[in-house]
Amino acid sequence: MPDRTEVRIGEYGSVLLAASQLTPRDVTRLRALQTHGRLSLEQTLTGWRLKAGATVGLLALDRIRLVVEPKFAIPGDRLMGWLAYALGAPTPIPVTSRHWATGPEGYADLVVGALLEQCERLLREGLRRDYVRHRSLEPVLRGRLDVAAQTTLRYGQLDKLHIRTFDRETNIWDNRVLGAALQVARTLTTNSDLARDLRAIADAFPKGTPPDAALRALDRTQYTRLNARYRAAHTWARLLLRGGGVTDILTDRDTAADGLLLAMPALWEATVRRLVTDAVGPHGGRAVVGGCTAGITVRGDLGITSAFRPDVLLSLPDRDRAVYAPLPVDAKYKRYDRHGIGAADVHQLLTYSAGYTSSGDRRAVIVHPCAGGHSYRVLQIDSPRGSLGNIHVLGIDTHALPQKATAWLGSTLPLTNG
Repeated sequence: MPDRTEVRIGEYGSVLLAASQLTPRDVTRLRALQTHGRLSLEQTLTGWRLKAGATVGLLALDRIRLVVEPKFAIPGDRLMGWLAYALGAPTPIPVTSRHWATGPEGYADLVVGALLEQCERLLREGLRRDYVRHRSLEPVLRGRLDVAAQTTLRYGQLDKLHIRTFDRETNIWDNRVLGAALQVARTLTTNSDLARDLRAIADAFPKGTPPDAALRALDRTQYTRLNARYRAAHTWARLLLRGGGVTDILTDRDTAADGLLLAMPALWEATVRRLVTDAVGPHGGRAVVGGCTAGITVRGDLGITSAFRPDVLLSLPDRDRAVYAPLPVDAKYKRYDRHGIGAADVHQLLTYSAGYTSSGDRRAVIVHPCAGGHSYRVLQIDSPRGSLGNIHVLGIDTHALPQKATAWLGSTLPLTNG
């Protein structure tokens, strides 16, 4: 991999780049990311102004390595736990067997290391084998004779036989997608120890699968008892092959982003969705399947009818578990432990409370990340005609384990009416 100048900026930060630092190919790729709202690129008199959005990680361009750092740091071991929790990885990555630390590559090395850890485990257990169909021309009969090919291509000659065989081998899609992900991982890390381990293990997996083909295969994968142990490795492979994000494919017209970028708002929404669902389960609550599909609808404006809905709609029982009441929850990737709630978010949550809760119990919940301990406060919204409702603001300590955050949420969320 050619040497590249490293450029580091913070989330929502910006940097001025000289015209010589970006190639035409780089500009095309950055424009594709701009289309997806990941960053912005503006041409200046002397070069380019690059501004990051709420997307962090590593982007390897032709002449620079762009590292976008998050607004507030998460320890490496905690990050692996939160990522596994948000992505629904079946088993947490064992943090004791490898030193997880947020190094110069930030999140990229962590996810690369997670993939490596899972691939090493699969190799120790033995890679899965399955029957693969082959067609070949052989001097002896093995398998089945391909009569049609023999008669039309060999014209009665029997010195070579067209045969069809089924052989058990590791060159199957479960392993091929990991081989493709390992090749991508080798381009992302500059850590010599990690690069050495990747080279050593990559030879054990089938090669030659393009990343887009591997992604399509992952999307089609169905897990059974035969390949269930591959689920965790496939989770990290999918993240690397897509370039990052929970549902993020950073491609546009066959222009792929060479890097690992995590869309933090989407990741936080996935985290909160699982957190609150797990928190209310022991109390008899549940998340509404489909997430309140009706939504709140706006009609009569210029353009088409629009609808919006909270990130999660919980259905909670009263004290006797006789009546279930809805509670809208919205995930906000904002530092509301340091700043007051913005007017736009107050209006949004009041709309949710009016649309989904009863007139006698207007309430809604904001869940945001914070550091240094969980936080909780209640906003009381009043008007000249009386109370408009309450907004419960819950801060989740991202330095804690997800399981502890779940327990705290279960004891703090307004789980009953009143």
